[in-house]
Amino acid sequence: QTLVVIMGGIDLSIPFVIGFANVVAAQLYGDGWNFVLVCGLVGALALVIGGLNGLISRSLDIQPLIVTLGIGMVVQGLVLLWTAGFPSGSAPQAVSSFVSIGGSAGPLPVPWLVPSLVVLAALVVLVLERTPYGRRLYALGSNPGAAPLALIDPVRMWVITYAASAFFAAVAGVLLLGFTGSAYGDVGQPYLFQTIAAVVVGGAALVGGRGSYLGTIAGVLVLTEINTLLIGLGFQPAAVQAALGFVIVLLVSLYGRERHVSTTI
Repeated sequence: QTLVVIMGGIDLSIPFVIGFANVVAAQLYGDGWNFVLVCGLVGALALVIGGLNGLISRSLDIQPLIVTLGIGMVVQGLVLLWTAGFPSGSAPQAVSSFVSIGGSAGPLPVPWLVPSLVVLAALVVLVLERTPYGRRLYALGSNPGAAPLALIDPVRMWVITYAASAFFAAVAGVLLLGFTGSAYGDVGQPYLFQTIAAVVVGGAALVGGRGSYLGTIAGVLVLTEINTLLIGLGFQPAAVQAALGFVIVLLVSLYGRERHVSTTI
């Protein structure tokens, strides 16, 4: 979500892609497919889904919120048709061990998932801050109209960025299979607004041009603490969801006021 928001878009298909990857990976593995082949197929399909999000949104100039939500629902519907509403299959032992809280990454008393996420975070930060792609992403989000003058192809950037977003969502879906143990189509639904909330709390602007991956990580930690605190105080999940929505509205409103003041000055 971070890359998409920096560019000036939004991706509401993330939870649907997570559920798609979770179900397809479990179903095909349960049918006897090689799991490496399954992961490759799921990743390729996710790239296509994300690419369509970016292509349709930018080339047809349609609000990405509508496009990504629509494509996400199409994906969910196709998965339901394929499984007849009853997905089956289970997680490979390797995936369960990779994410297991009781596992250890060599001498480290943490599962392999933790150091893998640290390496991934470092790579994303490097891409955003040290590569032409990262600079183009910020430039496109800051001033979309001037992108062609800077020799930036907006459609190409949107396709690449949304494809990356869908690919990482699919990876999350496969990894969550290690926690769920079996296929669960709604496994991604809690992340519909949590991904947006984390990005906004981390300092990104929903209008694009501002944000960082380290900020998103900080946003995730803050939201996790808020979630833990509210649950500890006895709040119901619905109240916690409402609190997250309030945080998003408040921060977006504050940033909108900041932009208005700076523009006026």
